[in-house]
Amino acid sequence: MVRALGARLLDARGDEVAEGGAGLIAAASLDLTALHHRLKGVEIVVACDVDNPLTGAAGAAATYGPQKGANSSDVEELDTALTHWADLVAGTVAGDLREVPGAGAAGGVGFAAVAVLGGVLRPGIELLLDLVGFQERLAGADLVITGEGKLDEQTLRGKAVAGVAGAARAAGVPVVAVCGVNTLGADQLLQAGIAKAYALTDLEPDVRRCIADPVPLLRQLGERIALDLR
Repeated sequence: MVRALGARLLDARGDEVAEGGAGLIAAASLDLTALHHRLKGVEIVVACDVDNPLTGAAGAAATYGPQKGANSSDVEELDTALTHWADLVAGTVAGDLREVPGAGAAGGVGFAAVAVLGGVLRPGIELLLDLVGFQERLAGADLVITGEGKLDEQTLRGKAVAGVAGAARAAGVPVVAVCGVNTLGADQLLQAGIAKAYALTDLEPDVRRCIADPVPLLRQLGERIALDLR
């Protein structure tokens, strides 16, 4: 991203470092002199739906690397490269922001946005709820139904469902969630402000069938919600 905006990442010989996360380990300098002139005076607000730092056990490589096919050795290499990158940026722009919540989003794009471009990160769902006037829409509501493909630990780290549930709970409106798969326990759901979760796999264990033909299953879940809340 920063390269596309005019920055240069150079190795010890003054050549551009290789593409990809592992290539960052060779970076010896960060040249921002050609950063796009239209960025000056622009307020950059990034919608971000996770709170992972850039590096470490909860960082970009450890959290998202395995999702993209990285093995344990790859994760270690990528995290080492990101650590080096963070050191380089801190020495260039003065200020270490690798631990900022959301710095690890999108493989470290969150970090680059705040540390190199001077942007700010906002929870994506918080920004969206403001844009659609969610608080005003809650007035007089008896129930909020929200959902996503999979309810898991990442849901609790600032994703849309958690944001919706938090806003609804603050307004005193109960929340239920509809999902494809749910791996959260009842206590975790309640902690997030979700009274109950309804998963397609509760009705059809075969995930492939859930994906191929979800509408009948969603209708059944809708009926269950109505019956449970009568």
